[in-house]
Amino acid sequence: MAYSLERKAAVLAKMLPPNNVALHQLSQEEGISKSTLCLWRAEARAKGKLLPDGNSGPEGWSARDKFAAVVETAAMNEAELGEYCRQRGLYPEQLRVWREACERANDWEKAASTRIARETKDDKKRIRELERDLARKEKALAETAALMVLRKKAEAIWGPAEGEAE
Repeated sequence: MAYSLERKAAVLAKMLPPNNVALHQLSQEEGISKSTLCLWRAEARAKGKLLPDGNSGPEGWSARDKFAAVVETAAMNEAELGEYCRQRGLYPEQLRVWREACERANDWEKAASTRIARETKDDKKRIRELERDLARKEKALAETAALMVLRKKAEAIWGPAEGEAE
C-alpha cells in the first residue's frame, strides 16, 4: 500500500523528539506495519535526520544519532543550543560529553595499538623468563636422572654402599 508523502512526513514527525513515540505504539495508532515504519525511519536516518528510538531517552540513542546531534549543534550559539536541547529532551552537558567522545574517537586506535604493543612486549619478556626457568629445571632433572642411573650401576657392580640397607 502506497502512503502519501504528507502522511509519511506526519508519521515521521511523531518519531522525532519531543514526541519519541515508540514504533509498536505508532504502528497501532496509525495502522501501519512496524516493518514499514522501520523502513521509513532507516530512510530518514540515511538522509541525515535525527530519529532516535522511541522511549529510549538520550542514553539509548545510537552512536549515529549522537554524532548527528553533535554535528547539528556544532555551530549553534547558547540560545539555539538551549532550544534544540528542549525540543529533543537533552541537556547541553550530554551534547558536550558526546562531542568529546567524537573528538577522542580517532585517538582510540592509537591508544589501543600502544597498549597492545606494551602488552606484547610484556608477554614476550615473561615467555623468555619462563623458557629460561624451564631450561634450568630440565637440566636439573637430566642431572638427577643421570646420577640415579650411575648409582644403580655402581650398586650393581660393587653392591650397596656401607651403611645402606638392602
